[in-house]
Amino acid sequence: MKLLVRNLSRTTTEQEIRILFSTHGTVTECNLVLDQETGKSKGFAFVEMPDEAEAKLAMSSLHETRVAKNKIRVKIAQ
Repeated sequence: MKLLVRNLSRTTTEQEIRILFSTHGTVTECNLVLDQETGKSKGFAFVEMPDEAEAKLAMSSLHETRVAKNKIRVKIAQ
C-alpha cells in the first residue's frame, strides 16, 4: 500500500521517514519529494508498505503526530 505523508518539515530526511514508518512494519520504498532546482524537500513523501494491515496501522498511528515540530498528515496515496 502506498501512503502519502504531507506537511513534513523541510529538514526531515528520507531516512528519518523510513525509520518512523519501520516501527509499524516493513517499508519497501520511501521517496521524499525534492525541488529539482534547489534540491530541498517539498514537504511531502511517499512510503510503500507491502502489508496492508501494517500500512493502515502506520497511517492511523502517525496521522497528525508531530515530527520536527510539524503535525504530519498521512493518507492513502491516489
